[in-house]
Amino acid sequence: MKIVVLSNTHSNSIESLPKKITEELSNNIDRAEIRSELPEIDTVEAEGFRIGVNHPAEDGSPMTIKQRIRRKFQDVQVIIHVHSHRTKNEKKDGVLWFNPGSATGKFHAIKKSCGILTIDDEIKGENVEL
Repeated sequence: MKIVVLSNTHSNSIESLPKKITEELSNNIDRAEIRSELPEIDTVEAEGFRIGVNHPAEDGSPMTIKQRIRRKFQDVQVIIHVHSHRTKNEKKDGVLWFNPGSATGKFHAIKKSCGILTIDDEIKGENVEL
């Protein structure tokens, strides 16, 4: 299974996203009514792996963001957290911390990027520069 992870597009139309993303998502885009219902924090399951998803638009020091986010999720193998516009793909204490960066390169982003989670026997993350 492959999951494309986008964040921080700061865009209101699919047409403004990089072509590489729209090609990757050609069969994987939720309808507008579904997107408007998505929560800020959620846990989803894919192929037996639990994935915590959070957009921590919260106050507090960036130095303690991992601790604040970690408390929100129990028994997950991956935590996707965004908001910083910076990529991350690192495993700590058995949990993959994953941030796809910014698909459009806006605000604090260093580059345009997206993420791909690949699931087979394990779950792996890859950040892709656009």
